[in-house]
Parts: sequence; C-alpha cells; structure tokens
Amino acid sequence: MDIRKVKKLIELLEESDVEELEIREGEDSVRINRRRADTVTMAAPAAPAPAPQQPAPAPQPQPTSGASEPAEEKTEPDEPQGHLVRSPMVGTFYRAASPTSASFVQVGQKVHAGDALCIVEAMKMMNQIDADISGTVSQILVEDGEPVEYDQPMFVIT
Repeated sequence: MDIRKVKKLIELLEESDVEELEIREGEDSVRINRRRADTVTMAAPAAPAPAPQQPAPAPQPQPTSGASEPAEEKTEPDEPQGHLVRSPMVGTFYRAASPTSASFVQVGQKVHAGDALCIVEAMKMMNQIDADISGTVSQILVEDGEPVEYDQPMFVIT
C-alpha cells in the first residue's frame, strides 16, 4: 500500500470523530487506531456502576402479555421498514452538493433509480450516492455533516 494513501487515511481520521479505521486493498491492509486518554479514564469508573443496575430492568419486559408480539414490535423500530440505502464507504454525509445548494432529496419526495440522494466525502473525494430503486424517501437517517460508517443505513425508500 502506498505511504501517501496511509497519510491521507491518517488525515481523514484526525479530521473526523472516528477512532478506528481499517482498510484492505488486495492482500495489504492497514488499521489506524486513535485512543483518547480522557475517554479511557471516563469509561473505567463508569463501567462498574451501571453493571449492577442493568440486571434489574431486564425482568421488566418479561411480564407483558403476548410476549412474542411486543418482542417483534421492539425490534421493528430499530430496523426501519422499507428499502435501506446504505453507505458504501466510511466518510462524511452531505445532503447537498455545497452548503448553499438545496438538498438532493427531502422526506416524502419520489425518487427514481439512479437519482442522486447525497454525497459521502471520503479522503477529500466527493462520492455521489444514487438511489438503487424507485420509490418515496420515507426517512433520512443521518444528519448533514455527520460521519457515516461502511454499510450504515442512510435512507429508507418505500
């Protein structure tokens, strides 16, 4: 792997809130990990306190009638209904081509396969993400300017 690519990856990591990045290119791979001292010290004291409290809420979901139906309802809000358009890469999500431009799509807007939905910036490259099916944009799951992970759902099309 070219050292210039590794340097670009380090720059991308420094500019974002991502703490770990792993890239594979053929047989080569590179993993860049950034650990913050304040995060580690905060996590250590906080871990023992919630552990005793978490087992107490676990019995609460059990005393519901028709336990199989509420369990299904609880999993449905986590996974939106419809076709998910996922990020093909790690980067920064943008709803418009520039800060002064209008958004590519809005909730409720009809789109056709191939229509532009957003841009994901990765390594200073702007990558246009297109709809892979026709339908209506029912949800936008990422805020403008937020980092996205590989395979993270960004849109729901119904």
